Amino acid sequence: MEDYRLIADALAGDIAAGRLRPGDRLPTQRAFARSRGIASSTAARVYGELIRRGLATGEVGRGTFVRAGAPMAHQPLAEPAGARVDLELNFSVLPEQPALLAPGLERLVRPDAFAAALAPATVTGPPGAREAAAPVLARAGWTPEPERILFAGNGRQAIAAAIAALVPMGERLGVEALTYPVVRGIAARLGVTLVPLPMDEHGLVPEALREARVRAVYVQPTLHNPLGVTMPPARHAALAAVLDELDIYAIEDAVYAFLRDDPPLAASAPARTLVVDSLSKRLSPGLTLGFVVTPARGVGDRVAAALRSGGWAAGGFALAAATGWMADGTVADLVRAKRRDAAERQRIVGKILDGYSVRADPNAYHCWWELPEPWRAETFVAAAARHGIAVTPAAAFAVSPAHSPNAVRLALAAPPVDALSAASEVLAAVARGEYAGVE
Repeated sequence: MEDYRLIADALAGDIAAGRLRPGDRLPTQRAFARSRGIASSTAARVYGELIRRGLATGEVGRGTFVRAGAPMAHQPLAEPAGARVDLELNFSVLPEQPALLAPGLERLVRPDAFAAALAPATVTGPPGAREAAAPVLARAGWTPEPERILFAGNGRQAIAAAIAALVPMGERLGVEALTYPVVRGIAARLGVTLVPLPMDEHGLVPEALREARVRAVYVQPTLHNPLGVTMPPARHAALAAVLDELDIYAIEDAVYAFLRDDPPLAASAPARTLVVDSLSKRLSPGLTLGFVVTPARGVGDRVAAALRSGGWAAGGFALAAATGWMADGTVADLVRAKRRDAAERQRIVGKILDGYSVRADPNAYHCWWELPEPWRAETFVAAAARHGIAVTPAAAFAVSPAHSPNAVRLALAAPPVDALSAASEVLAAVARGEYAGVE
């Protein structure tokens, strides 16, 4: 007999995907049982399970309705998930971090240093901040000129400032068809229309820009989120040529790039690329700092103005603390440790999910799972949530959610390694349809 919870998972997926909308009346339990070939008692348990999850409401004499109002307690990738194992948000905090970071704060408790840290901060930072940041942002022979570095409160604010500086309200920004979900919210608030651009196994297809009629393009060339793709040098060169041809800029999101040793797009298109980055992945979400590396000419003043007017400049205390950690090598030590950590987590998950269609870079903190039949992404997410595991459906990353792949992203950074291993085993069992003994 089919587990009633599997049927409830499928209906939960339909609700999450919008195929069942708030206020929709579900069939009578007898009609539902007949359509599914199940017993009426099983149909009653399915409806009871939906009500228990807060997805439906039963009204005496009227029937069962999809509940009006969002059943989710949080928006995907916006706040920490309530699940026991969070494979949705992707922040790594290593056990040794507190001991490594604490000495940096001791420098700031001297009255003179503390007073300086409490002073208003500028987008160019205090003396020494740019010089400390340049080697942290450097990759594979490319090092930004310190005078081209501007500071934001975090990476999201850096992205917002770059978009605001390049794309006027009402204009169009090109993005990969699957992209960082927060960019969708930023664009909506800035009045910018996102134009999805096709990708292949090497990342964004540069030729697509010629027909897109956009003012700029936001791109993740290294360890693309969610696909994990890294552009090869030839793709960098092709994209750089199209940027020059069309006289537009690229916003290069490098937030995951510290996990690999690849040159940035900015090395191939230095006059056309703004690099946005942050310390959130290198350090932790509570100790972050954002960066915008601007081209030598053209848009630096506009980005600085956007940071100031948007209230996106970094706070003085966070900037002072981060400058110390960057200058004394603490950030570099954590980068090396997190590279080892990410590689170990990929090995664990790769071994457990071997045989499934999982796309992953061995250096990344995430992987992309193209689900086996008959699973749909929303249904799989609902089933995983019932087992206390939060994962992200492809629709969260799709600029056009109606055309999203049947896949989920697994974020590997947050849970302890043993919890990650156990959760991966559970997800593999869910994919195989093995539910017994897993609660």
